[in-house]
This record gives sequence, C-alpha cells and structure tokens, in this order.
Amino acid sequence: MTTADLFATHVLPTYARLPLVPVRGAGARLWDEAGKSYLDFCTGIAVCSLGHCHPRLVEAVRVQAGTLMHCSNLYQIPKQAELAEEINTHHVRLPGKLFFSNSGAEANDGLIKSARRFGHKRPQAGGSPRFEVITFSQSFHGRTLGAMSATAQAKIHEGFDPLLPGFRYLPFNNIAALENGIRPETVAVLLEPIQGEGGVNVATPEFLRAVADVCKKHDLLLMFDEVQAGFGRCGDSMAWRMIAPEIEPDAISWAKGMGGGVPIGAFWLGDRAIDGAGTAFSSLLGPGSHGSTYGGNPLVCAASLAVLQEIREHELAAHALLMEVRIRETVRSWKLPCITEVRGSGLLLGVGLDPARIDVPEGKTAALTVVSQLMGNGLLVPAAGPETIRLLPPLNVTAGEIDEALAILERTLRGLARNG
Repeated sequence: MTTADLFATHVLPTYARLPLVPVRGAGARLWDEAGKSYLDFCTGIAVCSLGHCHPRLVEAVRVQAGTLMHCSNLYQIPKQAELAEEINTHHVRLPGKLFFSNSGAEANDGLIKSARRFGHKRPQAGGSPRFEVITFSQSFHGRTLGAMSATAQAKIHEGFDPLLPGFRYLPFNNIAALENGIRPETVAVLLEPIQGEGGVNVATPEFLRAVADVCKKHDLLLMFDEVQAGFGRCGDSMAWRMIAPEIEPDAISWAKGMGGGVPIGAFWLGDRAIDGAGTAFSSLLGPGSHGSTYGGNPLVCAASLAVLQEIREHELAAHALLMEVRIRETVRSWKLPCITEVRGSGLLLGVGLDPARIDVPEGKTAALTVVSQLMGNGLLVPAAGPETIRLLPPLNVTAGEIDEALAILERTLRGLARNG
C-alpha cells in the first residue's frame, strides 16, 4: 500500500493533507519519496527554527537519548531546570517561573487555569470569583477544548458546542472596544502580539500599550500567546518587544520553535506580588494544581536548550530582521498587483493576495491555489486564511536560500496572475 492508502485506511482525516510525502530533511530543504527537493519555508509551521537535522540539535538528542529519555516530574530533572534558567535569564528577562508542557494548546490551557486561580485570589467586589478571559477576532490559541474556546474564530468552534464558558471576543486592534469591554467578572486579556493562523496580523504599538494600561487599571492579567511568534522568529526573543518593549506581561505561552522539531511547550508566570503579603502570582499553581506526564522530560528539554542557546549565541533573531528587509525589498521591486501587502515581523511574514488578480479554480481559495502551485515548483509555504500565504523559513536561512525562494514565488505568482 502507498502512504496515501495507509492514511486513508488508518488515520483520522483531520487534516486536508497535500500530496507530498517527505522522507528526509537537511537545513532549509526537504526531499520527498521520489527524491525531489523542496525549499522548506513552512518548517513544520514555524517549528524547525534551525532547519532540519541541525547538528547541534541532533547531537543533543543523541546524547540525551543515550543517557536518560524520561523520568517523572515527581523528581528534579536537571535539564528542565537549566532550560528554565535559559528562558528566564536570556529570553524573558523578567522574574518568573515556568511550567513545561507538550504543545502550545496545553500551554494556553495553563494560562487559562492560572487566570481562573488568580480570579479566585482576587475576586469581584461581592466576593464571586472573576473568570472571564478576553481574546480577539482572528486569534488562534489551539485545539483543546479550553484553547479552542479562547479562539475567536467561528470555523474552529463549529460542531463542538457547548464551548467552555468564560471567554469573550473583541475586535483586534480596536482600543475603544477594549476600554468599553471590561466587566466585573473579567480577569485577564489573552492575545497574540502577532497573529499567525489568523492572517499574520500585527498588534499596533498603541493597541498593545492600551491593553497593558487597561490591565493595570482593572487589575487584569496581561497574557501573551507567543506560540508561533516567540524565540527569535519576529526579531527578538519575545515578539511583544518588537512592538512595545517597555511592556511587562504577567504570563506568556510558547511552543513550536522552542523545540526545533521536538514536541515541547511551556508557559511562564511572573513573580509580581498580588497582595499585601507579597504573594507571587507564580506561586498560585502549587502542588496538585497542574501537571503533565511527559512535559519537560529530559529528552525534550535537552533538545530545546540546544535550540535556544543556538538562537541566542548566533544572534539568529537579528538575522531574521536582516532577512525580513531582503524579502520586503525584493517583493516590493516586483510591483505585482496580485500582492496587496507584506505583513509581520522578522521571519513570520504574511504575503497578502488579491483573489481578483489570481486565476483561482472554483472551490479553492487564492492562498491554497498559490500554496499548491508553489509546492509543484519546489517551495513549501503554509496558508494563513483564504488570502494570505506565510513565509516561515528557518531562522538561520541564508540570503541565497531567500533569493531562491523568492524567485520561485515571483515566477509562480506571475504565472497565476490574471493580468500578466
């Protein structure tokens, strides 16, 4: 049986999978079962921060796999402690503590639980717990019931009601709606500084500062979902610093690129005092309040530590900004009417498409049409909604690889353009 036959027979059809069977990767390239090479500007959807099979990551996994792969979180795992120190000291650079999970959805569930616990500690005036978390239109926070309920996209919710209560959705980048949207039961605001799945939409500095001000005014938690945007992809270890660097969040979630391909997620809670007795926010999740069998095991922590140290030591966040300039200047020089804009920061970039200027087959979106054609031409990219494709190359991508990918993109778009 072919791989496609095995999938059809044995695997749930939860993905609209493209007809590609990757079998090997190295750096920014993938090879399929027929031996065809592709430039990979999808990287597992912003996961393979160092590209495929980076020597430092491979060696870290090899050594740890031969030493100790897993043990319980009932014990103190050295690599987990070292990884937490790396993240706190060099990336967040604020006092706080971490919990390690297996995915971004789980990390966001941890933020939601932390907000609920905070709402019990600091309740409404009448004594009832605060519980409502505000999120924003076109957000995406994951596929678990809690993370899905936090996601403000109707298509994600369809067929899964009743959703977890306690969420309200407001328009993204709308300061007035935010200022008028706080209720007595509101306890936190959760947002992506740069929305990935929702179309690569960047929070404006004014909006992000307004969110921080509203949180201070109403004693709300400020929680950032950096699952796709964090750890160097947007030009800084933390994406929010590219927009409003003076802001200090109360909580952050991550996953994707922090493991370089090994499944790991995490959430961080700040140490700020939340009462007159000096109780730290990070202390509210004590023994028995949260857990994960696999989260933060020795193998994944060794892998993540190697990835984050490589990003930091080789200044790959700054390199991402240099490559962003190269991409923007090149795309601008094409003057293609089918491109509406380039959004994002660093190497989380969205290329907006005008469907009226692209030859789109019936039943397909402009984005999926371009994604499919690019794959045929040797470039892998993911869509971000019906009218946007994403460019998510490795953070160590070379200028030559950028130029090669952009040449494929230009040729493909000119071939699909209705007017030329």
